[in-house]
Amino acid sequence: MLETGKKAKLDFTVKAVQNGEEKEINFNDLLDKPTIVSVYMKNNTGGCDRQTKDLADHADWFTKKGYNLVAVSKDTCGSHKRYAEKQGIDFTLVSDPDYKFAEATDSIVQKKMYGREYEAPSRSAFVIDTDGTILGTIKKVNTKDHAGELKELVEELN
Repeated sequence: MLETGKKAKLDFTVKAVQNGEEKEINFNDLLDKPTIVSVYMKNNTGGCDRQTKDLADHADWFTKKGYNLVAVSKDTCGSHKRYAEKQGIDFTLVSDPDYKFAEATDSIVQKKMYGREYEAPSRSAFVIDTDGTILGTIKKVNTKDHAGELKELVEELN
């Protein structure tokens, strides 16, 4: 995982749902102000739902502090649209089936499910400055209090 102070190479194109609309965008363009990027595995699964819903419930706090919120998973934009509506999410949801963000932040880890080993993005969060510099990270997200742990990190940074 990239250390605090290092720059992530975020010059790649992704599909995203922003303000209810699907668009193709360069990831760097999402960094028009300091941005919190929360990585989760899949829409409509227990822990991921808690993680994103907690962020959605506290999104106004982050906006008032001057931060963008972005959540990244491998889901399609069609799935993200339905998910945003269901969860009350009004921040950007990025579709990243090729794990471009995880590669850029060196956050791909070995996982195991049902005896099968595979590589996938870690459930983590990053606070990233407008130039791609990592300002802070949460290496293992607490799905039940994700907003709380991010608020604490943001307060430490300010």
